[in-house]
Amino acid sequence: MSRRPNSATRNRIRPADIEGFDAAAKAAILASLAFHTRVTAADVYREGITEVTATDMASAHSMGATIKLLCIATRTDGGGVSVRVHPAMIPKSHPLASVGDAFNAVFVEAEAAGQLMFYGRGAGGAPSASAVLGDLVAVARNRIDGHRAPTESSYAALPVRPMGEVSTRYHVSLDVADRAGVLAAVANVLPDRMCRSRPYGSPAGTPAPSW
Repeated sequence: MSRRPNSATRNRIRPADIEGFDAAAKAAILASLAFHTRVTAADVYREGITEVTATDMASAHSMGATIKLLCIATRTDGGGVSVRVHPAMIPKSHPLASVGDAFNAVFVEAEAAGQLMFYGRGAGGAPSASAVLGDLVAVARNRIDGHRAPTESSYAALPVRPMGEVSTRYHVSLDVADRAGVLAAVANVLPDRMCRSRPYGSPAGTPAPSW
C-alpha cells in the first residue's frame, strides 16, 4: 500500500539535499581546509540521488554493499585536487555504510594518522542551534580579546581537476540480448574507452565504484 506524502514530509525533502547542492558546499569548505587551496561549490562535480533506483539498491545489496551520497575530496597523482559529490557504492563493512538518518560523518585517510572518522548529528533544531551559538560565542570572544578569526589558508593553490580528468571506478549495469557474443563485444569496447574491468571489490577504507 502506498501513501501520499503529507505536507510535512514534502517539506523535509529538499532539493538541496537530494540533488547534492548542500553536500557540494560542505565538500568545498572541507577541501579548502584540508588542502590549503581555494575550492568553491562551482568547482565541485555534483550528482544527486534522484537517478538511483530500487534495482540499483538491490544490485548493491547482492554484492554486500550499499549506496550512499558521498563527498569525496582527494589529492590527485598529478599534484591537483579532486572534489566531487555523487552516489557511490561502498561495502557494508565500511564505517560510512552505517551512517543514516540525521547523522553525518567525515572519514579521513592520511599518510601519518591513518584512518579517522568524525560522526554526529548534522541536522535538527538542537544540533543546528548549537553550531550557530558556537560561532556567535567565538565572534564575541574575538571582539573582547581584540583578535580576528583565522583567515583563509590557500597558500598551496593546487589546481582543482575537473571530473573528466579524475581516475575512478564505476559500476556499470547493462541490459543486453541473451545471445552468444554480446558480452564479448561489450568487453572489447571497454579497453577502447580506456576502461579496465574487474570484479567488484575495494581496498579497506576506499570508496567503492561511483554510480
